[in-house]
Amino acid sequence: MSTAISTKAPPPRRRLAGHGLTEVALARLFIAPSVLVMAAVVLFPIGFALVTSLRSYTRRQVDGFAGLANYGTVLSDPAFWAAMRFTGLFTLTSVALEFVIGLAFALLMNHARRGRGVTRAVILVPWVIPTVVAGQMWAFMFNINPGFINSLLGLDDFNWLGSAGWATVTVIAADVWKTAPFAALLLLAGLQTIPSELYESARMDGASAWQRFWHLTLPLLRPAIMVALLFRTVDAVRVYDLPQVMTGGAFGTESLSMLVRQFIVITPDPGIGAALSTITFALVLGVGVLFVSQIGRSMVEGGSTR
Repeated sequence: MSTAISTKAPPPRRRLAGHGLTEVALARLFIAPSVLVMAAVVLFPIGFALVTSLRSYTRRQVDGFAGLANYGTVLSDPAFWAAMRFTGLFTLTSVALEFVIGLAFALLMNHARRGRGVTRAVILVPWVIPTVVAGQMWAFMFNINPGFINSLLGLDDFNWLGSAGWATVTVIAADVWKTAPFAALLLLAGLQTIPSELYESARMDGASAWQRFWHLTLPLLRPAIMVALLFRTVDAVRVYDLPQVMTGGAFGTESLSMLVRQFIVITPDPGIGAALSTITFALVLGVGVLFVSQIGRSMVEGGSTR
């Protein structure tokens, strides 16, 4: 298939009569105030937290310059590493399960011929429920009394929310139930961009369903997969509401965001709280930059193969 290369010169940039501004310059001039306001809104809290983390406080009053002492206090606190362990375990496990279940849901919604609307509505119902409501509902279901889960599994008085390890399992299960439909929605959008002619050609060449999925669907779905993993990983790293509602952070379920709130709101030490929030922000930023760079690379590779 030959590709026609246009030899026409790009149209000249038009200038506004009497002002000497091109359309591009005028567009940049118009959006400059919005960019400045957004930059101030985004950068001010970051800068304020960074400055606060470098100060020492006594009863919430500034006591002087502390340097990196607050960061040293945070990094030497066992509670910080316990929160890191829970946040890391929660992020890896929940995002992996949500991706697998979300991909299955997306394939089901994409191939459903009858009852497509009902199927999509049923799958997406958990996502539209507010997280606090979902957390309270799952805490009620995992509770000893009335214990719907215990009755379903034939367990008498097993305390899911009151034992180390199982409390983490319940929080992860509730998050997977709540957010897998969101991953499915993002992956479904990617599936619908794949031309059906490619599947027809592969089927005529004798490719099996697994071969079409592995060699056609997954490679072409890579940008959507990266976007879904980006959103879910960032949300999982900064999780707060679900463990707060279900366990209150007990039995090893305290996340980094919950620890930040403890030092900023409950414990009167804004310096340590700001250091914690800065470390959490750096983690979230690192995850975001990693995924965005991978998304850009996959788009470049995808564009070069077309």
